[in-house]
Amino acid sequence: MPGEDAAYALSEALEHLDPEPIGTGVFEIEDGSGLWEVAAYMTDRPDAGVLAVLSALHGAKPFTISEIPDQDWVSKVQRDLAPVPAGRFFVYGSHDADKVPQDSIPLLIEAAMAFGTGHHGTTLGCLLAFEQVLDLGFTGGRILDLGCGTAVLAMAAAKVLGGPVLASDIDPVAIDVARANVTANALDGQVDCLVAAGFGGGDPRMTGPFDLIFANILKGPLISLAPEISGNMQPGGYLILSGLLNEQADEVIHTYASNGFDLCKMSRIGDWATLIVRRQSLISSNL
Repeated sequence: MPGEDAAYALSEALEHLDPEPIGTGVFEIEDGSGLWEVAAYMTDRPDAGVLAVLSALHGAKPFTISEIPDQDWVSKVQRDLAPVPAGRFFVYGSHDADKVPQDSIPLLIEAAMAFGTGHHGTTLGCLLAFEQVLDLGFTGGRILDLGCGTAVLAMAAAKVLGGPVLASDIDPVAIDVARANVTANALDGQVDCLVAAGFGGGDPRMTGPFDLIFANILKGPLISLAPEISGNMQPGGYLILSGLLNEQADEVIHTYASNGFDLCKMSRIGDWATLIVRRQSLISSNL
């Protein structure tokens, strides 16, 4: 359906159905169309007629009702996910602990209700981009994983550079997952996880300047957050951006160039782009 506001309005309307859904979701369809998808999960079959009326009232396409098998999906995904080599890093689940190469930096990530297992092109792209930033001579400083999901990027930075690293996400469930992952990787005290919406909320930990920021989110938030990210970035600091389709990269590059960043490198994995940009250094003159 067209429009974020309309999608959230429909999602809110679904929450008042009988039977009441156990959860709803609103997702932007990442194909550049500007369309949004609304989903609801219920323990009992909903009334198709009521759904048809709701979709028509909100200008949406008709709902599709599908029955989902009753099983532990997280456990199934954990069993099915293969480990991911990403440069010096090796992202794996506990079921693959015997496959970790001795010369790699292991990142134990269990599939859960947060984004970032290393299988998606954006997470993999960010890990490889971090390697490139290290090759450019980055040796540490204040580091932020903005929209951290599982905190895989924050943990990668902490394992290489020793921490402390800050990991933030707007979703409390993601932060619960991130904290569990931090503990599982023996990084308590090196990675600090907190719930935060961007740089707002008044938490002093979210105040820059930062020397390195990971932002693996979506194009819309990346563009809207550009001024705040710029204002909280150390001059000369590196910013790794992803969550972008290849065709969205130019717009994001232009936005960050307008906010004081120079493009260092762009890489593509499948349909997804990852950018390394660097905050321009401040130059003063008495002329």
